[in-house]
Amino acid sequence: MATSEALRDALGTVHVAEPCPRIVCLVPSLTELLCTLGLGGRVVGRTGFCIHPAREVRTIAKVGGTKDVNVEKVRRLAPSHLVVNIDENEKPTVEALAQFVPHVVVTHPQGPLDNPELYRFFADLFCVPEAGARLAAEFSHAWQTLLATPWPRRRVLYLIWKDPWMTVAPTTYIGNMLAAVGWEQVFTPGAMRYPQIELDDAARAADLVLLSSEPYPFGETERIELARRLGRPVLLVDGEMLSWYGSRAIAGLAYLRELALGCPA
Repeated sequence: MATSEALRDALGTVHVAEPCPRIVCLVPSLTELLCTLGLGGRVVGRTGFCIHPAREVRTIAKVGGTKDVNVEKVRRLAPSHLVVNIDENEKPTVEALAQFVPHVVVTHPQGPLDNPELYRFFADLFCVPEAGARLAAEFSHAWQTLLATPWPRRRVLYLIWKDPWMTVAPTTYIGNMLAAVGWEQVFTPGAMRYPQIELDDAARAADLVLLSSEPYPFGETERIELARRLGRPVLLVDGEMLSWYGSRAIAGLAYLRELALGCPA
């Protein structure tokens, strides 16, 4: 097991291993990770967007959304640990919760290769190191399988929202996932991590347009309309598989490989 000095979160805060935590998790993909590590029984609170694994989370209390957390509900659950993410949760809310939750664990994975350390961190923090090692080995196998194919470089436009149209920067987790198969995200230098774009201008620089299933639920109607409008191949993609870090990233790598193998030339 890692020493306490090794248990540093994304802000550098040192945490001490705790075998009997009461966890409120405000990050959907990390709620799933905690359950995969065998810690579902230690999670006492979650957001309404924490939907996996369905059977386990059904019995965990909801405390609102990722950004509209019911502070009093969290207080009543008396958690020892709060799990949050820099991109997904709002700082003022986290600061309010930190007034009464003893341990706030901050995460900020930037790409798929951050996952093995994420597994080991939570596994060591909550005293299930064997489960973390198993997941890290599964991830390594999926990663090596993905890299075994020599992927050609392509320019892609990954859309996450409409009205206004929004995309993701190459430095985001999604951008780094796409890069693993040689897909370079169309991007304007200096823009935000999730910038608004002029759709037609951005699409002209792309070989392929990807419509994510989340946070905006793009469907077949939008795919057909955009393919006609943009004159580019347009694919619907599973946003959970490409944007959720944690244990889902293992299946996400396999999904990405199949997507890249089958996408239009």
